[in-house]
Amino acid sequence: MFGGFLPQGRIILNQISQRNKITELYCLLAADLFVIILSYSIAVWLKLGTLSVMNKGEIHYMVCLCLMLFCTMFSLLIDWNKDFLKRGYFVELITVLKYNAIMLIGIGCFLFVTKQAYIFSRLVWGYFAIFNTLFTYLAHCIVKKILTRYMKSERCRVQIMLITEQANVEETLRNLSQSMLINYEITALTIVDSDAIGTAYHGIPVVANRTNVMEVARQIPLDEVFISLQHESNEAVQAIIRDFESMGVICHYSINMTTWKSKESSIGKFGDYIVVTYAIYQIDYQRRMIKRIMDIVGGVIGLSITVLLLPWIALAIKLNSTGPVFFSQTRIGKNGRRFKLYKFRSMYTDAEERKKELQEKNQMGGLMFKMDNDPRITAVGRFLRKTSLDELPQFYNVLRGDMSLIGTRPPTEDEFEHYSLYYRRRLCMTPGLTGLWQVSGRSNIADFDDVVKYDLEYINNWSLSLDIKILIRTIWVVMIGRGSK
Repeated sequence: MFGGFLPQGRIILNQISQRNKITELYCLLAADLFVIILSYSIAVWLKLGTLSVMNKGEIHYMVCLCLMLFCTMFSLLIDWNKDFLKRGYFVELITVLKYNAIMLIGIGCFLFVTKQAYIFSRLVWGYFAIFNTLFTYLAHCIVKKILTRYMKSERCRVQIMLITEQANVEETLRNLSQSMLINYEITALTIVDSDAIGTAYHGIPVVANRTNVMEVARQIPLDEVFISLQHESNEAVQAIIRDFESMGVICHYSINMTTWKSKESSIGKFGDYIVVTYAIYQIDYQRRMIKRIMDIVGGVIGLSITVLLLPWIALAIKLNSTGPVFFSQTRIGKNGRRFKLYKFRSMYTDAEERKKELQEKNQMGGLMFKMDNDPRITAVGRFLRKTSLDELPQFYNVLRGDMSLIGTRPPTEDEFEHYSLYYRRRLCMTPGLTGLWQVSGRSNIADFDDVVKYDLEYINNWSLSLDIKILIRTIWVVMIGRGSK
């Protein structure tokens, strides 16, 4: 069916739904386990006036553990919280009632079979049933609000471009709005068979047409693309997909259901649409979560070191030159998002203006600027750069999630404006405080294409072990003084 049509990139199923499901699962499991402990403790205290029996290996301790084990197994195996964020509050109440009824009956049968039921307090059981049902429902309502707000936040929001035809815009938007995950948002439209740029559908602007779609997509924040083209040739759609694939942007292509075959294992769902999903690389959510935990731990440690050194570095900067202690600059993050990058100031305050005058002395081929003995760098700044101390404030960016400990180099806005599709692919991962090119002789790299080569090598071969290796090599590079020029 798709022979000769599909690009040679890696075909994957949608990862965002898996990520959301894991987040929901473990948040709810943690809430349910906490509620069981709380409810059971209140039940025991109301009956006996003390909680000391919970610590002495008596039956109450065993029953509480059995309830927690049942909750864990029920959540992991039965998946009773399926469609948690989509179901209403009344449906939630009915679901919680069923869950508690099954749990109480199940544990009750266990106590009967083990001949423990006759020594177990019925009043504790009744108190627990009331409080656990009430608290579970309240906890689910709270978690639902928190997760909904989190999924819809800017950090989790997945920005989608819809590429379709004039006749299908309204229907496609309506169908997607009813079935997409809550953190998906269509932020841009491309209509290939008319020049509708400047108009809007349901508040979503039409930003491109057939001729300039890639030029526009290259410059806007964009995470994924949804293509619904019923009257375009395979060659035309293939060209669009390949261009987005080269940018590192995930691309969903809606196929015709009448030609779909169930044996195609690469076919998945996007909302209610059957799609073939393309991506240049794949990172499962578990490893992505571990990477984020590493970033948070590293960010906390790095900021602690920054706070300790801040008075001395700030004093040295102030005594050496006039101007602020910190330098901030707008950089381009993952998939084109702008963020403020922070450093200790290592240059004079007029550095950006003088850069134009020194452009002819640039020793770096391509889009980056680098020169030996840059006159814009202060005396203290040279020391800060040699020791990489100027980059300490970036741990704040790491903690915020704008950057990662390990990643690609975040480009400036000026550089980004001149990016080709090939360069744009560097942005499909979160930029890093350090990366493969920094530990591969960054001071000796003389061409921007070499930076891109290292960044893409990192993206293509990413693993947690590679991050750890780069982190260790970074520490070694800093210790021996191979800092930035």
